[in-house]
Amino acid sequence: MVLFSCANQKLVDFKVDSETGFPVISITYSNAVKPVIFLANNAQNEGSIFFETGDEKIWINGQPVVKMNSENSFIAEWKTEGRSIKVNISGDKTKYYFNFSAYPDTDIVKWGFNLAATPDEYFTGLFEHVVDGDQKKSWEKGIKTALNLRGQTVEMLIKPTLSLYTPFYLSSNGYGLFIEGTWPGYYDFCKTNPEIVNVQFEGPSLEGILYTSKKPAEIVKSHALHVGPAFVPPKWAFRPYRWRDTHTNKPVYYDGTATNAPFNSMLVEDILMMEALDIPCRVYWIDRPWAKGPMGYDDFEWDSERFPNAQEMIHWLNSKNIDLLLWIAPWVDGEMSSFARQEGYDVPFAVNRWTNWAQENALSLIDFTNPEAKKWWQQGIAKMLKQGIKGFKLDRSEEIVPETHDIIFANGKTAREMRNAYPVEYVRATNEICSTIYPDDFVIFPRAGYSGSSRYGVFWGGDIGSPAEGLRCAIIAAQRSSLIGFPLWGSDIGGYWHGDMDREVTARWLAFGCFTPIFEFGPTEDRAPWDMRSEPNYDAQLIAIWRLYAKLHDQLSDYSYANAVKAKETGMPLIRPLFLEYADQPAAWQDWQTFTYGPDILVSAIWQKNIHEHTFYLPAGSKWVDAWDKNRIYEGGQNITVETPLYKIPIFIKEGSTIDLGDLNALYRESLQIAGNKPDLSSLEKMQNWK
Repeated sequence: MVLFSCANQKLVDFKVDSETGFPVISITYSNAVKPVIFLANNAQNEGSIFFETGDEKIWINGQPVVKMNSENSFIAEWKTEGRSIKVNISGDKTKYYFNFSAYPDTDIVKWGFNLAATPDEYFTGLFEHVVDGDQKKSWEKGIKTALNLRGQTVEMLIKPTLSLYTPFYLSSNGYGLFIEGTWPGYYDFCKTNPEIVNVQFEGPSLEGILYTSKKPAEIVKSHALHVGPAFVPPKWAFRPYRWRDTHTNKPVYYDGTATNAPFNSMLVEDILMMEALDIPCRVYWIDRPWAKGPMGYDDFEWDSERFPNAQEMIHWLNSKNIDLLLWIAPWVDGEMSSFARQEGYDVPFAVNRWTNWAQENALSLIDFTNPEAKKWWQQGIAKMLKQGIKGFKLDRSEEIVPETHDIIFANGKTAREMRNAYPVEYVRATNEICSTIYPDDFVIFPRAGYSGSSRYGVFWGGDIGSPAEGLRCAIIAAQRSSLIGFPLWGSDIGGYWHGDMDREVTARWLAFGCFTPIFEFGPTEDRAPWDMRSEPNYDAQLIAIWRLYAKLHDQLSDYSYANAVKAKETGMPLIRPLFLEYADQPAAWQDWQTFTYGPDILVSAIWQKNIHEHTFYLPAGSKWVDAWDKNRIYEGGQNITVETPLYKIPIFIKEGSTIDLGDLNALYRESLQIAGNKPDLSSLEKMQNWK
């Protein structure tokens, strides 16, 4: 191809292909792995940059009528059919801002561009899902896709329930690309053409940031600070959690012992059993249903039959140094729903499979861009906070949110632009009222998030399935989330979906979950390891594994909190795929099961069943101490194989670190011994001195 240059070689260089007339923009930076090139996709007869109107797609071509090309910037303007088209790129050798616009732009609905890709280029980021589409594809049996998105297409529109999305991806060629705004978009990572990455976003203009560095960690940190800084909850939020999906108030405990407790029997059973088994629990949360009404969520009023003496229950938990969280949604039920519609505080529902469900249950989705609606909704949240609730699980801010152009929010934006923005408004509204009641002493957990959400909460990985591939999905989701700006994350240990909880998978999930910032065990089919569906119903081994990793996670809470603060200050996440810090080592890009937790701890998560030994990569540049046998010290830069009985996840400490996890084998033996003595709930009840 013959190129005409409008300037000498610069960091931002512009040329025109003499054969096609399409512009070629090359960004070469001092710390480049490879230059970033906007160029034509000749295989599909496409140019480098385009915009769409309602009638046609127009590729920018020819020489611009105005051009300015300095060392670190490029500005060009084309005139065509009464329209002015501008491309502006400027930067500072590590960060470039780009903007594509036109005037007039009232009929423009989309912009896009093509970037050159090399044969071995690796792409990751964008979302929690392993692959796009229905979430169950992400834990489909036989799935091979892991962190690398090469060969995949991704729609940048939040989908349930692994709902963390951010239009940022990282390339192994030393750049990261972020798109500003919340319009839906689309990425094609070399699927249509193995030499091209195609990016396109709706909206009248397009702007973004190109981060450049040979060190992926520097790119990830810069992005995280741009969309953050991340919210850091109090230290207690980094200690173990327990929850169930549905708290039935039964007349007997799991073993048939009659209940005499003044509170919900399932909650009491959990607390008494964990206390007797010496399983640390600092946070307990109650999911829906917890309130009045057929949906269990009417008017922020407790269901007194399901949760009798709720205020006293909170005090009882607090007396055991346990804080309570509640499930909430971005809609209201009951009388509040009628009032919201009357006052115009609601948003019409999306026309999809959730519409009938939402309408049948008379839900009203809150428009958080309406200041009065937000303030009114926050009064309900404040009421629960004043009762002693210390935070919330923020569910359901994606599937019933509309995504059409005909629905307008109070801020004047269409639902099409607000679909990705809605979770940000939801968590911000919750954070605002929590901060008023409990400054610096609360935690909130959204499942959905977009650019900016990390400033207001921590996150959990949605309703992941329970099979082994569900755990595989969680391992990938944890690392993807950390790369796109969500450093504080946890998953439903054992998986969410009821009916297929697996003992072996749950044991491996407990081990993996220990090395995520949030360790939340539940819902476990609304049962517990002492009440399994099949023999052994009282599973002493699984209880021991739970205790082992709950104890270890509790021990690491200071470390987790300190590194969460560093994530806020520097952008460096806690969960770090190996390539983040060891990009020059090819194996670090391939071993997606192995990651570091903070700077000093390396773990290699196991997701498959019947794995009795495991091979993984230890990065070069350090020696690594086996936390299970401190006499075993390995040179980095090699694959090693270790034995992995059910209770054991490979854990290695970077030599020279002050981290001391103690005698893990002794802790497991102690846990087995304690779990072997089945607690007597009748005796445990009597010790509470309830009247």
